[in-house]
Amino acid sequence: MQLTVPARVEKILYTLEEAGFEAYAVGGCVRDSILGRVPDDWDITTSATPQQVKALFRRTVDTGLQHGTVTVMMEKEGFEVTTYRVDGEYEDGRHPKEVIFTASLEEDLKRRDFTINAMAYNPKSGLVDLFGGIEDIHEKIIRCVGNPQERFTEDALRILRAVRFSAQLGFTVEDRTREAIRALASNLKQVSAERIQTELLKLLVSPHPDYLRIAYETGVTKVFLPEWDVCMITPQNTPHHCFTVGEHTLQSLLHVRADKVLRLTMLLHDIGKPQVRKTDENGRDHFKTHGAASEEMAEQIMRRLKLDNDTIRKVTRLIKWHDFRPAPEPAQVRRAVCLIGEDIFPLFLEVQRADMLAQSEYRRGEKIARLDGVEEVYRGIRARGECVSLKQLALSGRDLIQAGYKPGKEIGEILAYLLQEVLTDPGLNEKKLLLQKAEEHFLCLP
Repeated sequence: MQLTVPARVEKILYTLEEAGFEAYAVGGCVRDSILGRVPDDWDITTSATPQQVKALFRRTVDTGLQHGTVTVMMEKEGFEVTTYRVDGEYEDGRHPKEVIFTASLEEDLKRRDFTINAMAYNPKSGLVDLFGGIEDIHEKIIRCVGNPQERFTEDALRILRAVRFSAQLGFTVEDRTREAIRALASNLKQVSAERIQTELLKLLVSPHPDYLRIAYETGVTKVFLPEWDVCMITPQNTPHHCFTVGEHTLQSLLHVRADKVLRLTMLLHDIGKPQVRKTDENGRDHFKTHGAASEEMAEQIMRRLKLDNDTIRKVTRLIKWHDFRPAPEPAQVRRAVCLIGEDIFPLFLEVQRADMLAQSEYRRGEKIARLDGVEEVYRGIRARGECVSLKQLALSGRDLIQAGYKPGKEIGEILAYLLQEVLTDPGLNEKKLLLQKAEEHFLCLP
């Protein structure tokens, strides 16, 4: 099998081989090349020690000498070169107590997580596949190297990585590997929130975000997202829905594009429904105030997972307003943009569409028609450059002060009043007209 290797990677391999060492591209770059994907980066494994690697290349960075890793700089691009190694005992379910260098490529590959990630390639000697990685790629299977219980005990994050790779590649998790995940899922408690967040986001923006179901079925989400497990068993006895809250969530993820903020919003938009669910005398469920409940819970969950503040702010705002339904009328849409925010209003429209498409067919045509109308009106508002926020108002607080109004709370109240007037009639957004409106309003105040 011939794989296309970047020239700089070939140069590193050649340099190491000329010095008498073995060297191979290894891991994800080999897997992705076989799958016809473009690798994000290229890792190299070698029989040379870190000091020997450093001696062969002019520019290197000591990125992980204790684990045998040196980054070789080729112009401005860095490539990790790691010495063949055998991991010692794992004490914390995440990191080996010690790393032992070895001269054996087989020993190095044996310590890796999944068969599809345990292949090495050298342009001269070809592909080294000791554990059936090629077969598993053809069969579309995620399988641990060797004993899955041992692999997951060594590094608990591999439990979530198995589900993530499954979602990214559309592969199934092999039975023994799945059973080991179920048996050892609780070990994820030993893994930092930041590392869990990284894997969860990769899963969410994958082509198969609904494979989160595998994490639920194997007890994985119970460890870091127990609120969502409750959603999976919460029914929605209403004509508008045909799934449990959790299954509706999974379906909605499939109907929105692979953007971090959008996928997180769909994951958490109904997370508060189990908390507010009420069933009436006719057996129909109601979820009033679930937007506010979901907003609060989503913020707690995202902070627990150590997400950045900007993402948290955007996602919680989208969740707060996700069930808000303006009519397709210019004034209502302008007010909606003002209320929700110019920056996320286009995302709000995407969230609403995904939410609708994951519901039952009940009144779907009517719902979609309203949303289509809102989008069309919004495009017109944008094209005409109409005012939808204070910063677009043709009159500022400074203008009011120059006109004789006293600085203070009153200025803000007048601007808020003028904005509401302009949202109703965008033709009023001229300084002269707004000053007249301000004077009329001021005179009418008690």
